[in-house]
This record gives sequence, structure tokens and C-alpha cells, in this order.
Amino acid sequence: QVQLVESGGGTVRPGGSLTLYCAASGFAVSDYSITWDRRAPGDGEGTMASMITPNRYTRYADSVKGRFTISRDNAKNMILLQMNNVKPEDTGVYFCNQGTTWGQGTEVTVST
Repeated sequence: QVQLVESGGGTVRPGGSLTLYCAASGFAVSDYSITWDRRAPGDGEGTMASMITPNRYTRYADSVKGRFTISRDNAKNMILLQMNNVKPEDTGVYFCNQGTTWGQGTEVTVST
């Protein structure tokens, strides 16, 4: 069964850092392009970061470029999102998306 489980969310102060984790089962993350998407109140849903298979090409939304880094751990079958210098507008529920499957999301709140 194909499954994605996100974790690592929480509350962080502006300027802080957070790492999100997406654990995959039922498929190899190295075989699929995977995105981290964000759903925010009043802001809809958008893709923040993408890792394109097979060459690990990465792409970022302009709003997070230079602050977020998507990476892949093939041994653990995980996709990570390193979030640095976070801003209040980064607040939302983050999902990893394999194209046909996504997880339940992990909530990130950036607040003082």
C-alpha cells in the first residue's frame, strides 16, 4: 500500500528553523518526483519545493527560494524539507505529494 506520513511540524519563531520529514512506504522515493505542498488559510494550496526524478533536480517557489531545501534519503525512503529563516507567511499545513498519493500533512506555525 502506497503511503506518505509527514512529521516534524510545530511552532517556531520567525527567523528560526524546522525540518519536515516525509516517510514513504509501498514505493521507492527514488522512483518518483515528489513535492512539498502547503495549504494556508486564505492562501489556497501551492507547491513550495519539488524534487524531480531521476536527476534530483530541485525547484522552489519564489517565496521560499534560498530558505528552504528539499532533499532525499534513499536509505530511509524519506523526503525532507529543511526550512530556515522562516517567516509568518510560511505558516500552514505541509503535505508531501507523490502525484497520486499524499499524506495527512504536518502543521507549521511561525509566530512570536
